[in-house]
Amino acid sequence: MSQDTQSPLHADSLTHSPFELFHDWFEEAKKTEINDPDAMALASVDANGQPSVRVVLLKEWSEEGFVFYTNYESRKAGELLASGKAAFTMHWKSLRRQVRVVGSVEQVPAAQSDAYFASRHRGSRVGAWASQQSQPLATRQILADRVAEFDAKFTDDVPRPAHWGGFLIRPAEIEFWADGAFRLHDRFRFTQDGQGAWQAARLYP
Repeated sequence: MSQDTQSPLHADSLTHSPFELFHDWFEEAKKTEINDPDAMALASVDANGQPSVRVVLLKEWSEEGFVFYTNYESRKAGELLASGKAAFTMHWKSLRRQVRVVGSVEQVPAAQSDAYFASRHRGSRVGAWASQQSQPLATRQILADRVAEFDAKFTDDVPRPAHWGGFLIRPAEIEFWADGAFRLHDRFRFTQDGQGAWQAARLYP
């Protein structure tokens, strides 16, 4: 039996849109992953070329790109804004698959951030005001006091702080990886040509 017939990635995947494949895989992951099928390991790099990685959650996606939300004054936001570039990996252990994306990054429109912020739990909205993300924190009690302060301040609605919002990662490269026997994995990499059309190639594992 050939490797193609045993793998979730077949040769005809090369003719598909990478977003069709992502949709199918993501929907499967939502059914099989115990926790956070939307978790992304997001990479950025500082002015000295030192990379850093952290996990964020994918909240929206389309053929335009992939969106997550964060504090714009955080370390990751500063690095992303300075470089204009990002990469992330989503790994679904239950399916033994991963997706890797490389591309440019930009802030989403304020109205889009407002809409998502309004959908969050009140506690999360208050937390966005209370947390000075990535800054030193002397004690946990200081954070608790800030949460209480802003919870009392916003007795009705909690507006989105200007320092909090979304980032859009516009993909230039999308790679799909599926586990194979004896580490003979399947890898397809999609890249865009000069006209914006997606071209795919199978890679050695």
